[in-house]
Amino acid sequence: MKRLGLDIGSTTVKALLEDGSGQVLWQDYQRHDTKQAEKVLEFLRRLEAECGFAPGVDRIFLTGSGAGLISPLLGGKFVQEVVAVSAAVEKLHPEVNFVSEIGGEDMKTLFFTPSGDGKSKQVFMQSACSGGTGTFIEKTARKLKVAPDELAQMGYTGLDLHKISSKCGIFAETDANTLVKSGVPVQEIIASLFEAVVYQNLATLTKGNIPTPQVLLLGGPNLFFKGLQEAWRHHLAKLWNERHVALPEGSSPESLILVPSEALYYACIGCIEIGRTEPATVGIYSGTERLRWWISEGQHEQKAREGSKGLVASAAELEGFMQNYGQTQRGVPSAAAAASLTEQTVILGCDFGSTTAKAVVLSQSGEVLASCYVPSNGNPIEDAKGLMRQVRAAGFERIGALGLTGYGKDLLKDIVGSDMAVVETVAHATAALHYIPDADVICDVGGTDVKIMLLRQGTVADFRLNSQCSSGNGAFLQGVAERYRIPLEDYAQNAFQARSIPALAMGCGVFLQSDIVNQQRKGWAREEIMAALAAVLPLNVWVYAGQIQNLAAVGRKFVLQGGTHRNLAVVKAQVDFIHAKVPSADVVVHPYSGEAGAIGAALCALDWFKGGQKTRFRGYDLIESLEYKATTNEDTVCHWCPVNCRRTFIDVQIPGAAGRPWSKVPVEAGWERVISGNTCPKGLLEDVKEMKVVKDQLEEARRAYPNIAELVREGAFKRAKEELVPASAD
Repeated sequence: MKRLGLDIGSTTVKALLEDGSGQVLWQDYQRHDTKQAEKVLEFLRRLEAECGFAPGVDRIFLTGSGAGLISPLLGGKFVQEVVAVSAAVEKLHPEVNFVSEIGGEDMKTLFFTPSGDGKSKQVFMQSACSGGTGTFIEKTARKLKVAPDELAQMGYTGLDLHKISSKCGIFAETDANTLVKSGVPVQEIIASLFEAVVYQNLATLTKGNIPTPQVLLLGGPNLFFKGLQEAWRHHLAKLWNERHVALPEGSSPESLILVPSEALYYACIGCIEIGRTEPATVGIYSGTERLRWWISEGQHEQKAREGSKGLVASAAELEGFMQNYGQTQRGVPSAAAAASLTEQTVILGCDFGSTTAKAVVLSQSGEVLASCYVPSNGNPIEDAKGLMRQVRAAGFERIGALGLTGYGKDLLKDIVGSDMAVVETVAHATAALHYIPDADVICDVGGTDVKIMLLRQGTVADFRLNSQCSSGNGAFLQGVAERYRIPLEDYAQNAFQARSIPALAMGCGVFLQSDIVNQQRKGWAREEIMAALAAVLPLNVWVYAGQIQNLAAVGRKFVLQGGTHRNLAVVKAQVDFIHAKVPSADVVVHPYSGEAGAIGAALCALDWFKGGQKTRFRGYDLIESLEYKATTNEDTVCHWCPVNCRRTFIDVQIPGAAGRPWSKVPVEAGWERVISGNTCPKGLLEDVKEMKVVKDQLEEARRAYPNIAELVREGAFKRAKEELVPASAD
């Protein structure tokens, strides 16, 4: 009689088959891409064909997030995953006192404390938040363009570390964005990510208990990521030293931290161990007939009962939508057409965003001549070099003015010689009003932020900005598509295939991610979940991020822009949501949706150019030859206030720069310093002399331009002096 342990997790399916003597006959693990039932069926067919796994004879025991639904369909016995892991550890490692298992979307810690003749168990689990899990690491690594094989080999020891939030995957992503914009090397960000994972486990899931040796690290991230293992060894050795934990004589801390080669399969092994103690009639494999019925019919019947209609109800509805919005994006002139314009002086606008960097070339009449973009590689200077190479390759040698916007504008404005550093809201409003002058509302959904601008008589009267949460932005949708291995350009095509979609919760991206996992367990396919994400995006944009409850009160003409609105599934959801709230609304997609920020920066630079001033643009050759170095250590910490921001000093070699020989991190003449990682303007200063100069300038400005409201307030509440009247003689 063979026994099969099957672990149906949130991201992978793992299986291990033993014969009656405990010999392993077969094992495998694969990602299921939300198709848990289909992947289980594939495994079972292979087991039947390759190992003779037989219905009515052999036994099957299941665990994991998807096992509760699938186990009755196979006649199997469901085993709670903590119980399964504990059983495997007690059999294979009776000397272990602490276990950390990190999965795709959950974490578990187990304490085995000697008690009487055996050991008592304490279990702590986190499954409602992605912070500190495998998805937490992979999502951030994808954003940094780190391939899985490269991620597995990246280290921890000896690298400078930076603060990354460990309590929440969304906050961690925000911290990583800040480090990227500061020019921090990718290796240091990944090492800091491993640090955050270990912190999360030790701070959240130990509940005041001390992990004592021996320690066992389980799960895919602990097995595959070399740097994560190094972080565990560093922090546990440090903890044992601080808490005076006695180690076995002759043992080093490193030797007491075990990462078994079968770390992926401990839940499967535990299922089989539990199965040995069950009666022989429990867990008899019933074959795949009911599972095949569930895949072909059952899950669809359940979806019809529980879900709502898809983004499009019929082919006719999709055709009508595509006629109105399928061709809204204007193309730029062909290379041959643009070649005739390359001899004239042009205006360049660049938008250095969190996920991509875009550049647009305008003629002096404001016509778009060319555009280009590069994926953000985690270094604004390298992104600038990549953009300038493309602009130069297009033949535009004579730059009359350069405007910058986006996250990287402040860091790059002096380095590349920008004439205008334009605030993002101004840039996007300028671009929208240039093409749609009667707009009432501009909704810009970018990679990691959402901007809503409310207009009155052609000017911005109010705006809403959400840059601290990934809910409702493009990076969240892109991350889900990449996780399902769907190219972003195919997102809409897949989403429009869904006839029913699950209901996803509006709000925090972490809870939304948990909701996605729950829907996967119910059998919803990836195209249905992607359609549901597009459907919930307007709620997150307008209600959650924008805090706009009455859409009709803000206007009638809505402009959608930002790279996320290149995704037609998102546009369809936005159009339907706005028309449901404002039936008479006119919803327009910006003709250059993804390049709107760069166009706005270029238009502002064009206005500046018409004033007849000479550009500060340093030229392609100097930008291409830029050399720089980034420093982040104890000497770069800001001490102007108790926050103690860990800043990054980025020193760029520029002819004629004064250098900073007096700094704690000195650089000689010929180097320009840019400071990032600060949370207030004081962080841009290094010493008291600089601070005194800035304060003197502020005082001079205050004297020249007094605050009238402050003067009136002081005068109104100033106590009048009472006149002393001599007492009368009588």
